[in-house]
Amino acid sequence: MSSHPVATTATLQVPGAALHYRIEGSGPLLLISQSGEGDADRTVDLVPHLTDTFTVLTYDRRGLSRSRLEDPARTTSLVEHAEDVSRLLAAVTDEPALMLGCSLGAVIGLHVAARHPGRISTLIAHEPVAPRLLPAAERARHEAELSELQHVHRTEGLPATVREAARVLGIDTSGKDAEPGLTPQPLGERRRANFAYFIEHDITAIVEDTLDPATLTAAPTRIIPAVGATTPATVFDLACASALAELVGEEIHTFPGGHNGNTSHPKAYAESLRALLTAS
Repeated sequence: MSSHPVATTATLQVPGAALHYRIEGSGPLLLISQSGEGDADRTVDLVPHLTDTFTVLTYDRRGLSRSRLEDPARTTSLVEHAEDVSRLLAAVTDEPALMLGCSLGAVIGLHVAARHPGRISTLIAHEPVAPRLLPAAERARHEAELSELQHVHRTEGLPATVREAARVLGIDTSGKDAEPGLTPQPLGERRRANFAYFIEHDITAIVEDTLDPATLTAAPTRIIPAVGATTPATVFDLACASALAELVGEEIHTFPGGHNGNTSHPKAYAESLRALLTAS
């Protein structure tokens, strides 16, 4: 694999979309698949702490920011998102990659591990939003919580939706525990559009997901469940991580911060990530 010491951006044509991606650093390839409305720039504070060890690849999930869709009204399934990741990795490396998947990004990583053996060597699955990992009654309850987010968005607007999503996923939006000097990421026009797409389409994809947990036990990818140190024990994404750990026979690793620790505690998160990936 070639090194990319200077950040470069490019576009990859895939069926139904054009994917924008960014690659920088040197060393083994590490793909970061973001949570929620996060695009390639979401981890702007995390990536610089990793590029001395890894070639870091980030991208705009289709439907977000610069990753244009041929049919913006159509919902992309999580299987299709996983195919995007597989094609993107194939375009930049001929070796198995490392992957950090956060929340929705973790579920996409699980699909890649199941569908494309050998594409990913290790997946850090941070608080996967994957109700299908849970027993039927819990799964139905949490899928209903996610669907309710869509109702709140349609009837009360974005601010109310952000508050409700924080409650459902255990996200601390106060910033009181965050590392100092973070790059401001205000809710500008682009992030608002990304939030709207995530709520209206990606949540539908989560609720309608077809992930078969049994396929993960046969995958050659090492799947390492992870949680945030401050994520409340009562939220379902923590339950999903626990169920995943039991399924794949791995212990849960705790990272600094909460559900969005990769953005609230980028330096400490990078240190934990590097230690885990270089030891695995």
